Amino acid sequence: MQEKRKKIKEINLNSNFNQLNEKSRNYIEDVLILIKKIIGFEDLYSIIVFGSQILGKEEDSPISDCDLLLIFNDDTQKTKLKSLEKYLISLEIKHNYQEFNHNFIKKVLFSLHYSTGMFKSHFITKRKYCEKAIFHKIFRVNRLFSFLFAPERIVLNSVINNHKELYGPSLNELIIKDRIPNHYDVLKNLIMTLLISFFAIAILPFKKLNAMKYQLEAIKWSLRASNYYLYKDSKSLKLIINQFLDNENLKKKKNHRIFFNIFLDLRNKIKKNINFMLKSPLEIFNIHKNAFHYKNLYKDKK
Repeated sequence: MQEKRKKIKEINLNSNFNQLNEKSRNYIEDVLILIKKIIGFEDLYSIIVFGSQILGKEEDSPISDCDLLLIFNDDTQKTKLKSLEKYLISLEIKHNYQEFNHNFIKKVLFSLHYSTGMFKSHFITKRKYCEKAIFHKIFRVNRLFSFLFAPERIVLNSVINNHKELYGPSLNELIIKDRIPNHYDVLKNLIMTLLISFFAIAILPFKKLNAMKYQLEAIKWSLRASNYYLYKDSKSLKLIINQFLDNENLKKKKNHRIFFNIFLDLRNKIKKNINFMLKSPLEIFNIHKNAFHYKNLYKDKK
């Protein structure tokens, strides 16, 4: 640990760094060592952490990642950034944020993760992309995927409102373009999460592909996107679930409560549950349907 600190002594991380869990701190220190070696700290503009790390220990699970955004100056060489990207992928595998082997199907899944940003713990971008709020450039996802499926306004605004800077300026100082989420973002999120959900069911017979983690991710994205669409904030998953259930009638509330309790349990300890898997697409649809319904109710009240 002390050797790592000596290698990165030129960069002073603020007090937010010490609030992260040990696994994330070790990962970030290794990231900084790579940045120093490949690019140099003089080109590093800001380091941002977001996601479950900001929401506290109760959001930690075996499938949680680190969600680290590395922002570089505009004149940083592309070749250096590509080289850093390659080494950071290996670093994620080393710190158990990502898994990779020579199996063809797993290679395909690995590529899927990096084209969609799913289960990815680092995002490399430049200052100008943040200033212009260009989603696919900030999160380095496939442009077509971003256009068709990514709820860009919801994700971007959620990150802006719920992040911590470890070094340099915060996103609030960079991204001043606040794009208000609309029903189209929720519709895109519904399509995306349903695709992930059905994909998880399709790969269920292949035990090594860990289908459950994709199903859990689809439900998590459904809850978070719908919650932000309604309330413009990011809470823990437990609070989001309670907020949704408060609006249900007693009969529906009981059934949904059982499903979401299983969801929270599976996030803490992933195991096979076929009944849960098969129910998930309908629950994902209901989450989004309720988001549209409650939004209309709020409009009528206003």
